[in-house]
Amino acid sequence: MIGRVAGRIVYKADDHVLIDTGGVGYVVFCSDRVLAGLGAPGEATALFTDLMVREDLMQLFGFPTLVEKEWFRLLLSVQGVGAKASLAILGALGPDGVSRAIALGDWTAIKAARGIGPKTAQRVVNELKDRAPAIMAMGAGPMAVPPPVAATGTEPASTAPAAPRSAATPSGGAAQSEALSALTNLGYGPGEAAGAVAQAAGDAPDADTAGLIRAALKLLAPPA
Repeated sequence: MIGRVAGRIVYKADDHVLIDTGGVGYVVFCSDRVLAGLGAPGEATALFTDLMVREDLMQLFGFPTLVEKEWFRLLLSVQGVGAKASLAILGALGPDGVSRAIALGDWTAIKAARGIGPKTAQRVVNELKDRAPAIMAMGAGPMAVPPPVAATGTEPASTAPAAPRSAATPSGGAAQSEALSALTNLGYGPGEAAGAVAQAAGDAPDADTAGLIRAALKLLAPPA
């Protein structure tokens, strides 16, 4: 399994980038959003990768964070969602946008991705609503972003990515803390996030992290 590619950009195409890692070039497929965020040819870059192997094809898919990579893998578990569709969803919404859409049951946001129809969008929301909060919680803490390679083409010794947070679900105060971190990671202000989590915890004192995140996001959603 190739989990990370670091090197210098040779060229960028419409749907992939070629990265030279010291004499070996890797073709890495990325979403439009990720490709737009990469540097120009000749610049250093690094991506977390997921290798897809089929009988007649091997493809690498690249992501700037481990959280986005895990979203890609989770989206692939939905019936009718392949690699192209998964990248389209992430490209249109980003990992934070996918988090919000699934937590709020907003399948119309998923449908906005290129090539995604209403039935597929509804399946994404319905099939992932109970599994998505584990990845949201991953993004609650500091998540390592692949650093660029050094000018010499070698990687600094301290660039190993941080291990993902445990997917174990905390309870009580720990669940509230995890939910609060997840919401602030999604861009909500500390005050509004704390208020929503507190209200959600008051309504359901025994709720786990996933339940608190869903309930708090519904409270924070603008009125229809």
